[in-house]
Amino acid sequence: MAGRLNGKQAVVTGAGQGIGRAVALAFAAEGAEVIAASRTLSKMEDLPEQVSKITPVALDVTRGDEVAALLGTENPIDILCNCAGWVHEGTLLECELEDWYRSFEQNVTSIYHTTHAVLPGMVDRGSGSIINVASVASSITGVPRRAAYGASKAAVIGLTKAVARDTIRTGVRCNALCPGTTLSPSLEARIAATSDPEATRRAFIDRQPMGRLGSVDEMAAAAVWLGSDEAAFVTGTTVVVDGGQTL
Repeated sequence: MAGRLNGKQAVVTGAGQGIGRAVALAFAAEGAEVIAASRTLSKMEDLPEQVSKITPVALDVTRGDEVAALLGTENPIDILCNCAGWVHEGTLLECELEDWYRSFEQNVTSIYHTTHAVLPGMVDRGSGSIINVASVASSITGVPRRAAYGASKAAVIGLTKAVARDTIRTGVRCNALCPGTTLSPSLEARIAATSDPEATRRAFIDRQPMGRLGSVDEMAAAAVWLGSDEAAFVTGTTVVVDGGQTL
């Protein structure tokens, strides 16, 4: 059976672990040629062994010059999935200005860099799908101790809608994928760093009325759909995958 992304060239940032890694594997499994980008190349060395259509590249998405050098070429990019990000934990009063700036640089400005690089080519060709991984911790709902993170992810949703509106007659689509609490290496590290990891894990699980955490593969499945022609009439929306957290 033909893959849903056959013949498409995709870029996935934050592909070293978590949702980004799962998206890169899912895109390739559906037939796309995937550029998997992460600051840490070693985290992606095994990806081509799992699916041959993946090319890992080292990339700091906060560096506009590096992003432009890699993506601002004549090579057509059909799908851009922005998964790179950073979670600051704390209230606003516990957030130093440096943490605030880092949240926006890694979660929002990085998307400016990648989108700015690939969007002209998409517009010229009259097609393309941009998927920005935001969060339900954003303009969708408030989550305790996520002040800078929630503000930055709300900005991601605003940017998504702006790009969708500005390109709506060009054939380019832009959508935001908004996960709920998802089991990932990042989450595991934050749980382990607490004074009572078991209680913390239970608190994370209890956020979801379904009574479990989401999986990275579930988020990747949603990204595949958004990147495919099956979602050709979908733009400027937030796709919430959260186990009922925001009901």
